[in-house]
Order: sequence, then structure tokens, then C-alpha cells
Amino acid sequence: LPMAVDLGTTVRGERGGDRVVLRSDDEPSPASVALDGTVDDDGPAWAAYVAGVVAELQPRTGLTGQVSTRLPIGAGLSSSASLELAVALALGAGDDAPALARMAQRAEQQASGVPCGIMDQLTVAAGMEGHALLIDCHDLSIEPVPVPDSVDVVVVHSGLPRTLAGSAYAERRRECEAAEAVIGPLRLAAPGDERAIRDPVLRRRARHVISENARVRETAIALEHGATDALGPLMAASHASLRDDFEVSVEEVDALVARLAGTDGVHGARMTGGGFGGCVVAITRPGALREGQLVPGSAWIVRASAGARLLS
Repeated sequence: LPMAVDLGTTVRGERGGDRVVLRSDDEPSPASVALDGTVDDDGPAWAAYVAGVVAELQPRTGLTGQVSTRLPIGAGLSSSASLELAVALALGAGDDAPALARMAQRAEQQASGVPCGIMDQLTVAAGMEGHALLIDCHDLSIEPVPVPDSVDVVVVHSGLPRTLAGSAYAERRRECEAAEAVIGPLRLAAPGDERAIRDPVLRRRARHVISENARVRETAIALEHGATDALGPLMAASHASLRDDFEVSVEEVDALVARLAGTDGVHGARMTGGGFGGCVVAITRPGALREGQLVPGSAWIVRASAGARLLS
């Protein structure tokens, strides 16, 4: 149940030439990529994501331009997916959200070497202002869920950066696939089905996925009915499951979740992103958490935004 946020990445440039050359506001070295997706060896690390998109799209002409972003890097807020979609649109990709998302997912997998899912890319591609997206990642169907004006969504950085490639993401995916080999698709499993799995680690992984799917549906219903009091227990259970059954949290994130959840006016908090660092998301009464009350530059009140789009 993600949402696109009003922090994003912008690519401005002119089409032409035989390379994609993008400079960042934050780094001196440009990303320079040939039209076959070959990247210069001395380029910045983020050039790999540009190269992944170029390799997928195979554009006939290049692009010279500038990249700027308001998203924190390595915070679990899908900065790489944001970059991928911005580059794709700047290179003339179509606006079909599922097709864009599949392309960007392949680009991410090529760039990171991690078998990532499609949620981040689809959220960026299909974001809807004022709504979260209830996504079925099996068939890519999307149901918009209104985010009520009676809550703030606040993202707070734990201070511990994360990278997808350096996490145990691929291991968790293999474990879920192994669990599915025993009980079938986890998306169709009912609570308790995981008891048929003998391996205790695989059983915990399956229990997390099955219970989290149920919590996602319950949260969507709560948001639709404005039942904000229901969000706290759901978010607490979600974080506990991520911590204990899926084992993707860390002490710094756990401590931040506990501190936020214990703050007056906060309905609930949980980690966000792939885990092993990054950010926590809190749902609060309006104004309960102000950016100035938290670590400057490390907390953002975000709003559900429209997704990737051409600005002109």
C-alpha cells in the first residue's frame, strides 16, 4: 500500500547526439552512457541506473542534461526508481504505467544485481495525488485508496543509510520462493498455512508475508473509512513482523519506531523501504510532528502525489 510522494527527481535536457550525458547537482562527474547502455568506467555510481534504462529503451538519439532530486539517497524512499522513471520519460518512453514499471524494474535489476520487485517503479509510474495505491504485484492491478486530510504522513531518517545491493533482499526472496514450493503462492495463503513448513526460518518468512498481506488490506479499509485509530496497531504489528519474522530491521530503526510511536499524536510508525537502515514512516494527527522538532534535513512531511510525468 505505497504512495508516490511530493519529493522527486527531475531530468532537464536536450535530445540529440550519440550519448546520454547527465550531470547531477550533487556530484562533479557526469553519467555518460552510450546508446547501447555501455557506461563510462569513471562515472558516478548512479550512472548504472541511467545505463540500465538506456539499455532497455535503446533510444535512437541521446540526451544532454541535468539531474536534480529532493529525495534523500540511500534512505529507502525509492530514489533509484525515481531516477529511472525520470530518465525514461526524458528519453521519450511512453506513459503506460505498467509497461514503464516493468522496464524500470529490469533496469534496476541490471544496475543493482538484485532481483527486486516492481512495487517502487509501479508506484512512481502510477502515483495518484491524494491517494495511496493498493497494488497486486501479481497482475499489477491498482486500487486507489484515499489518504484522509485528517492525518500527516511523516518520514524520518534513522541516520543509517541503506543500499538494496548490500542487503539480504535476494536471500529473503529465495526464502519466500522456497516457502512457496511447500505451500503454494503466499499471496493466496491463509493465516496458519505456514505451519505446514517444517523449516523454522522459512516458516517465519511465510508468516510475515501472509500476515502482512492481511494487514495491508485492513489498512486500506481503515483509510477508506477514516478509521485512523486502527492504523497504530496495524503499523506496530507490521514493524514487529518485519523485525522478528522477516528480520530486515536494525536496532537504530527499532529505536526510532519506538520513540515515534510513543509520541503524543502519532497513530503509528514502522520501517519503510527494503530494510537494514533507511527511514521510518509515521502516521500522525496534523501537526503532531513538525520537521523542525526532528533532526533538520532528516524528516519530511510528505503528501500523496501524482507519479512520474512530463513537465513540458
